[in-house]
Amino acid sequence: MHPLNRDETVKLYTERSRIELTMLRDRAIKDRSGFSLDAEIVTAKGNHRWIRITATVECEGDRPVRIFGMKQDITAEKKLFDEIRYLAEYDLLTSLPNRVQFQSTFETLCTTEASRQTVVLFLIDLDGFKQVNDRLGHQAGDQCLRVAANCMRSVLGSAELVARIGGDEFAVLHRCGSSDEAARIASTIVAALAATTDENGRHIGIGGSVGVALAAGYQASKDIFAAADGALYAAKSGGRNRFSLAHPSFASQTNAA
Repeated sequence: MHPLNRDETVKLYTERSRIELTMLRDRAIKDRSGFSLDAEIVTAKGNHRWIRITATVECEGDRPVRIFGMKQDITAEKKLFDEIRYLAEYDLLTSLPNRVQFQSTFETLCTTEASRQTVVLFLIDLDGFKQVNDRLGHQAGDQCLRVAANCMRSVLGSAELVARIGGDEFAVLHRCGSSDEAARIASTIVAALAATTDENGRHIGIGGSVGVALAAGYQASKDIFAAADGALYAAKSGGRNRFSLAHPSFASQTNAA
């Protein structure tokens, strides 16, 4: 049986966990206190595990002399927690963030004036989806949603968030420097959805209407969402497969892509 070597043990921690462990350990020694940390390690056989470290600094007088505590394997607990969190925050059909995660991210981005100045909300509703679903069945409809999700994920790589918020409705949070840039992004979304094909290269016959609202023109997230939703309605009423840009004056400018 070989004695434990701290330097060799610490090498098993991932870089992020090692940095956090060092920071917490140093602080505990300085404050004559303790700490708790869930850390990721990679075993000698290359397996990833999670351990929970609970430690206390022992002092003689006012001088820290040793750290003692325990380590508990929490890999199964961590895996279960991650699965539950995924189910709570992601749409299982498309693997996109769901409405819950969208709302949380949206509220965070709208919290400060500086952040809100650059955020733009795009609400997308698929055109022709109901016909695909009714004509070809729910399995084809599900595939249609997955294709649309992959399409938006592909053309919106720099977006803050692309989410499915319900049915055939999607939402995108993107940082833009101007209404012209927002219009270009909306046009890209409309064009990409109109050109979507299935895994066999066949055109699937859907499109997308997009409502756009620049967060800078509104005070609260609910007002931004209402403006984008109104613009989306205007786009669909104007002929579908197009986008509409909302203005704080409540007027919407509709544009064909």
